[in-house]
Amino acid sequence: MNYDVIIVASGKGIRANLGYNKAFYRMKDGKTVLEHSASLFNEDAECRKIIIVTGKDCMSAVERNDKTIVVEGGEERSDSVRNGLEAATSAYVLIHDAARPFLHKETLEALKQKVFETDAAIPGKKATDTVKIIDGDRIVKTIDRRTVFLAETPQGFRTELIRECYRKCKGISFTDEASLVESLGYTVSIVEDRHDNRKLTSEEDFIGL
Repeated sequence: MNYDVIIVASGKGIRANLGYNKAFYRMKDGKTVLEHSASLFNEDAECRKIIIVTGKDCMSAVERNDKTIVVEGGEERSDSVRNGLEAATSAYVLIHDAARPFLHKETLEALKQKVFETDAAIPGKKATDTVKIIDGDRIVKTIDRRTVFLAETPQGFRTELIRECYRKCKGISFTDEASLVESLGYTVSIVEDRHDNRKLTSEEDFIGL
């Protein structure tokens, strides 16, 4: 399955308390978080284009090769993805968080297969804790954790499908692309991620990297 990947690297790293975009944090091996997040896609012959979406002040700091395109981000994450989609030319597109540098090849391959079969799919981690629905400080319901997955990225779609969804929901904010697609009545499949694909968010997440 030939595809393009959009890597969203527009975050300011406020919760990480870095004072700069966390995608450009240098890990122990000297490579940035963004470089690690892009590495699998650089190695994958089916990935035709790596579209990095980042702030105007960070564009010159992006490491580039013949696959790389750098696009300026927008006000919100959805605006950044929208900008990235304008540069996509393959029939399928994956949308990935730059702050997830630990994506495993097995997860990527399973996701690609599922996207090709169903047009829309995401990786997710099975919930291991009991899940409670609350109202204020009161528990109102306990959810069967066997039905709960924690959404991750990259999230994959047939390119024209995700473009159509963005056109129809212009100005509406969603926490991820799967939510956007679901809101319009399309089915999104899930593949279980058995590997560490955590997102780097808080100051503690960067300890030891």
